[in-house]
Amino acid sequence: MRCSVPTGGYLAHTRAQARPGTGGYPFRVSSTEQTPAPRPARLTAAAAFVALEGLALVAGGVYMLVMGVVGSPESSQQAETGGLTLIVLALLPLLAARGLLHRRRWSRGPAFVTQIMALPVAWTLLRSQGGFIPAGIALAGVAVTALVMLFHPTTTDALGLRPGARDA
Repeated sequence: MRCSVPTGGYLAHTRAQARPGTGGYPFRVSSTEQTPAPRPARLTAAAAFVALEGLALVAGGVYMLVMGVVGSPESSQQAETGGLTLIVLALLPLLAARGLLHRRRWSRGPAFVTQIMALPVAWTLLRSQGGFIPAGIALAGVAVTALVMLFHPTTTDALGLRPGARDA
């Protein structure tokens, strides 16, 4: 049985359509690479704030997990479960931050939900006593700043979203 390889095919077809002086590129294909527009600073900052919240959740989860294993909590099972829950919950803002950095349209939703969930936590920390008050101030500041940046027109344009438009 013989196997034959076509000598013409797609390559010959595209070279026949090539523009003069383009080095063999077919029509409608640019010989120069086009670089995408730079990512807006507000989008980068929003991604950084969302990632910061995700990393804080991971740190809190690891702390609870370690203290549940090494320390002497009232219930080690409850501490370990709480630590694992925080670590799993940290995936939402971390994935959203990565999506924001890569300009993915879907990433604004999880980032928004993360900020909305952070506001009651910040309020609870602000109403407590001692060292939790500065943590509440910091969390509220990060959440409100991230919300403002997520809905800024520059960020909306960079993500390919139009204000007032509804996705079908």
